[in-house]
Amino acid sequence: MKKAYLNWSSGKDAAFCLYKIQQAGAIKIEKLLTTVNSEVDRVSMHGLRSELLKRQAESIGLPLHIIELNGNVSMQTYSEIMNSQVFKLKEKGFTHSVFGDIFLEDLKEYREQQLAEVGIEAVFPLWKKDTRVLLKEFIEAGFKAITVCVNSKYLDKTFCRRIIDQSFLEDLPEGVDACGENGEFHSFVYDGPNFKYPIKFEVGEMVERKYASKDEDDCFTDKTEAWDTAFWFCDLIPK
Repeated sequence: MKKAYLNWSSGKDAAFCLYKIQQAGAIKIEKLLTTVNSEVDRVSMHGLRSELLKRQAESIGLPLHIIELNGNVSMQTYSEIMNSQVFKLKEKGFTHSVFGDIFLEDLKEYREQQLAEVGIEAVFPLWKKDTRVLLKEFIEAGFKAITVCVNSKYLDKTFCRRIIDQSFLEDLPEGVDACGENGEFHSFVYDGPNFKYPIKFEVGEMVERKYASKDEDDCFTDKTEAWDTAFWFCDLIPK
């Protein structure tokens, strides 16, 4: 069986991807890999406290491999750090890297090229699936998730800290991807069919943060195009 690690964002796509892989049985996920902003000790872009990330991994029953990155890391430095960390995983027998990406061709190509340099094969179980269908399946499977970040370019702040359920899906404005694949929102999964127990937390304050467009040498989150917008973040506090 293929030995793989899953790129774990703490959100719904990664959680559902893991679930699908576990159901199929052809690939064995033996580790979760996550990048954390070392300056604030939170999951990159999601703004989730690392303590909740660790509790997720414990509930799922998989070891967690955390890669700490400076908040202003350049693209070159990012690639060098990731290649070094992935090479260490390869030395331990890992042959495949699993992603929950659904669209974004340039991102997929980037991931494949970077991993090929190390000799790891990239796997995309959710690739090109209908996102509305995926979200419905995610909800029906029994997963529980809450939005922790929304892009104000697409959604107003009322969508931040909302539970992802059928009403959430129905309330999404036209043009917003059901899984937030264009960066419209990010989530935290706190329970599901492959969780041993739910993650307990309290909903904290909600803050707006504005970001300026980045230049070519900066490290984009998931290597998306430059943006100049604001995001609403909801702080979740471990209980």
